[in-house]
Amino acid sequence: MRYSLALILLFTLTACGLFSSPPDGKPATDSTPAKEIYAEAMEQMDGGNYEKAVKTFETLQSRYPYGRYAQQAQLEIAYAYYKQKEPESAIAAADRFIKQYPNNPHVDYAYYLKGLINFNEDLGLLGGVVKQDLSERDPNAARDAFGAFKELVTRFPGSQYAPDSRLRMQYLINALASYEIHVANYYLRRGAYVAAANRAKGVLADYPQTPAMLDALQIMVQAYDAMGMKDLRDDAQRVLDMNTTKNTAKGGVTAKLSPQNEKSWWKFWE
Repeated sequence: MRYSLALILLFTLTACGLFSSPPDGKPATDSTPAKEIYAEAMEQMDGGNYEKAVKTFETLQSRYPYGRYAQQAQLEIAYAYYKQKEPESAIAAADRFIKQYPNNPHVDYAYYLKGLINFNEDLGLLGGVVKQDLSERDPNAARDAFGAFKELVTRFPGSQYAPDSRLRMQYLINALASYEIHVANYYLRRGAYVAAANRAKGVLADYPQTPAMLDALQIMVQAYDAMGMKDLRDDAQRVLDMNTTKNTAKGGVTAKLSPQNEKSWWKFWE
């Protein structure tokens, strides 16, 4: 019995040694204040160690799920993923911030960050014309970027990020219109005249006042001519000539087809 008691005491002492505090005296449950954890994560961010920063921010959130540091940590996680070139994770983190903290004073930045992520994802929308046929590209990133910027300027017109967002929106509008023109030309070159005319007509409807509208009208003229639709061809040519002489110097185009030919157009597609 004496030996059994001794063994029990020995195992108990050994177990206490396994689960006791480390030699430096730091407790097993870290009680570091949220402010210090946040500062540590920001230091990692400043050093470019975004992966480690994300983990530190997540630790902060798990230990202190409430309060301003947890909220800010969520926004910093989105930015860290963005810098780490993980757009999907960055957008997901920004969306979580918007959903969880819609009244946060920095929610405008969350929308701006979403726009930037998608904007940079599709920055080559125009630059990649030579390397890749734009008819094979997916413009969804550009559309998503425009949507985020639009949400920002609509909800927070006085935001410090609103002016830059408006400039990027204009770029995206021109880029998307140019994308549609390249698709229309793609169809035109392959003899798909109905598809070419339809795509060009979409530019007139969806992207008014963009330089691409002149190209759209030119494609419509060519497509109608190839299909033997002389009335629609002549009407498109008339609008093209009118806008070429009156508006190109101003950088804006006002295109208006005759009501009769508009009606003929829709009847043709129906």
